[in-house]
Amino acid sequence: ELADARGRISLFLLICYKALISHFKNKLCCCPICQCRLLEFQFSNKIKKFYYITLLRDPVSRYLSEWRHVQRGATWKTSLHMCDGRTPTPEELPSCYEGTDWSGCTLQEFMDCPYNLANNRQVRMLADLSLVGCYNMSFIPENKRAQILLESAKKNLRDMAFFGLTEFQRKTQYLFERTFNLKFIRPFMQYNSTRAGGVEVDNNTIRRIEELNDLDMQLYDYAKDLFQQRYQYKRQLERMEQRIKNREER
Repeated sequence: ELADARGRISLFLLICYKALISHFKNKLCCCPICQCRLLEFQFSNKIKKFYYITLLRDPVSRYLSEWRHVQRGATWKTSLHMCDGRTPTPEELPSCYEGTDWSGCTLQEFMDCPYNLANNRQVRMLADLSLVGCYNMSFIPENKRAQILLESAKKNLRDMAFFGLTEFQRKTQYLFERTFNLKFIRPFMQYNSTRAGGVEVDNNTIRRIEELNDLDMQLYDYAKDLFQQRYQYKRQLERMEQRIKNREER
């Protein structure tokens, strides 16, 4: 629940990550920035504005979390992966498993599949895939493809009205509130105990996950720096506003 500066409650419809985002992205046909669409309603139900926002997560933790999710039987079979008006062919996007799902897969099996969409998922979800021929890996050389996707993801992240980081819940809340001039009724809690956090992996496995998610690692480093810049700017702006208010009250 949120309240604006006048104390009124605004209702938010969040179409966010996980299974829903794949469906949402398909509907928008390769929309470059659509990890999370925020629609603001007042009680009149009249849409005032819409913004694109997203939350990023540490790539290693996110990868492990997705593996555990898939291990329990989750699939994205209903996702069409629509891009430039068509779905990828089986040759462009082979399956990592046979059967109805990949339940019970080991982490090693999860990492060994070269077609696993868990690899660099955050970059792919943020980037404009049409720039690289969608899922056609022969469209341009792999190194050039990776660089274009990364730069596209960075640009779309910069253009978002707001983005947060799962590992910085309080700062994420502060940025959201300052960006949209709204207040959460309850403070965000930093939960460090997650399904991913309960997975014990050795250093070699962590390095392997980082290699598989190299683009996500670069994006996350970029996002942390940009996030801190935005946070510091909002803090400075708040202090300046407070000084002006104090002078006016004298």
